[in-house]
Amino acid sequence: MDGNLNQEKLRQFYDHFGAKQDAQGFYEDAALDALVRVGGFEGAQSVFEIGCGTGKFADRLLTRYLPPTAKYVGIDLSATMVQLTRTRLARWELRAEVKQSDGGFDFSSLGGPFDRIVCTYVFDLMSPAQIEAALAGAHSVTRTGGLLCSAGLTRGIGPFSRTTSRLWTFVHRLNPYLVGGCRPLELADFLSERDWRLTRREVVVAATVPSEVITAEPL
Repeated sequence: MDGNLNQEKLRQFYDHFGAKQDAQGFYEDAALDALVRVGGFEGAQSVFEIGCGTGKFADRLLTRYLPPTAKYVGIDLSATMVQLTRTRLARWELRAEVKQSDGGFDFSSLGGPFDRIVCTYVFDLMSPAQIEAALAGAHSVTRTGGLLCSAGLTRGIGPFSRTTSRLWTFVHRLNPYLVGGCRPLELADFLSERDWRLTRREVVVAATVPSEVITAEPL
């Protein structure tokens, strides 16, 4: 992680945070609505989620959007989050697999290639070097014609959301754990034109919190 963060501390934070993560829906849900709208999940037969959290988004995809034959694989750094997701997805045990991540970005053993790579509010936890490594790992397991589907904190686009993102950044610099390690960034800046074609980018603001919603195709 960046200067004040490391994976073990983040693992401990989210082990403790657990199901309270769902309380962040007041600003995340609108961005996830947009991600569902542009992600084309109705046509996906395989989904890999980097950082599945409590399994809330996976549950939504399996319940309402993915075809009944689609498979889901999710990973998370936190053992607590892995258990929460396994419990939440228990009714799809034949279609959904959840594993604890070792913190690395080699996803080759997870059963790809995948039609959709999902990563929501996780890239904004990573250092620039880790974002690049995660994108490289994601690229290697995305099927030709598939999509990277991401949502995360970003810089504001109006006076209120700009103020919120600046304040968030300031608090993160003081003590990143006060904001769960997350900070606003622009993932689009990390998408190499050699590896990805950006197909959609929009900024969604909810409760003055700006989120970047992105889809990109592997090249």
